[in-house]
Amino acid sequence: MNTPLAERLRPNTLNDYLSQQHLVGKDGILYHQIKSGVIPSMIFWGPPGIGKTTLANIIANESERPFFKLSAINSGVKDIREVIDKAKKSGGLFTAKNPILFIDEIHRFSKSQQDSLLEAVEKGWVTLIGATTENPSFEVISALLSRCQVYTLNAFSKADLEALLQRAMKEDTKLSKLNIELKETEALLRLSGGDARKLLNIFELLVASFEDDQIIITNDLVTKQIQNKAARYDKTGEQHYDIISAFIKSIRGSDPNAAVYYLARMIQGGEDVKFIARRLLILASEDIGNANPTALVIANNTFQAVSVIGHPESRIILSQCATYLASSAKSNAAYEAINRAQQLVKETGDLSVPLAIRNAPTKLMKELGYGDKYKYSHSYENNFASQEFLPEEIANTTLYNPGNNAREQAQRHFLKTLWKEKYGY
Repeated sequence: MNTPLAERLRPNTLNDYLSQQHLVGKDGILYHQIKSGVIPSMIFWGPPGIGKTTLANIIANESERPFFKLSAINSGVKDIREVIDKAKKSGGLFTAKNPILFIDEIHRFSKSQQDSLLEAVEKGWVTLIGATTENPSFEVISALLSRCQVYTLNAFSKADLEALLQRAMKEDTKLSKLNIELKETEALLRLSGGDARKLLNIFELLVASFEDDQIIITNDLVTKQIQNKAARYDKTGEQHYDIISAFIKSIRGSDPNAAVYYLARMIQGGEDVKFIARRLLILASEDIGNANPTALVIANNTFQAVSVIGHPESRIILSQCATYLASSAKSNAAYEAINRAQQLVKETGDLSVPLAIRNAPTKLMKELGYGDKYKYSHSYENNFASQEFLPEEIANTTLYNPGNNAREQAQRHFLKTLWKEKYGY
């Protein structure tokens, strides 16, 4: 049997597992859960090829639990019920060693399929480990999500991937017998897109292309040997991230032509229309914001519309939204404002809210000065009264800088009229 290199090299213990030290290192939460044997149901969220399936296997091995695996691509409710029944029989009810049920690409399960897992997870018949490349907050039903811990797995670093190649040459039963010189790695890493499985498959293909014993891997060789011209759109692979990135950047760059082209690439590839609409919704606020507030309204309406309009008509709605957003004035002022504000909070901590604008629901609070000297804006001319709203330590700090566009310049003028020189508008 010709087992692929990625499978031959799959680690079986935590000691052999590369990366994700924030989870499985000596101080990682998963490390302590595995060692204690108290393992909750969980969802691994991260890009493809970073070891989600491998980590699930390791958890089962280290905790000595039965392991059952389903793929959301080809499993239905019947398959789920059958594997849950098997798991119940293998593990015994109400034991600390309940079986692990691993579901790959759990985001592809429908609501009814996810619903069929609830009782088994809630009653502890199985410990669920789901793997997803999509944000579980959007793709996993809230009832199931509330019963699981969500752990984010990070993309492999360059050092991780190079260490994996070194391990392959040193420990693999086949490659360790060959004389391989890894002279350059840049092209290999670029073609893999950070996917360890893909990296090892390319590496094995390269090594197999040599007829003599002297194997020297260079960037030039990789580029010539590996043809990476596939136009097929892979919803779970590197293309998924590349195309959505190009789509967003085209809209941000005010190019409706490029935007609709990449939209077509995603639609032709069968991308989830709600995923596309969600990205448009984020972009409408992050990259357009107050330069054109209507953009957010249209993007939200687009999301609602494609949620009820199926293929192929939803493509028209998405095209309208994408071309509208691409043709709109742009501003990231609101996005930058919340970034600055969060950074300020991290730096300054929990500063005291000024007494004048504190809530005063009780007599004692009123006696302590809560709400004292507060100026009710609507009682003043132009519905405005100059007063300090920020904590004393950061008074006069400007966090929102309106962008250089017609709408936000009008906002800047309005704020300057009210606040004079206070915030530098």
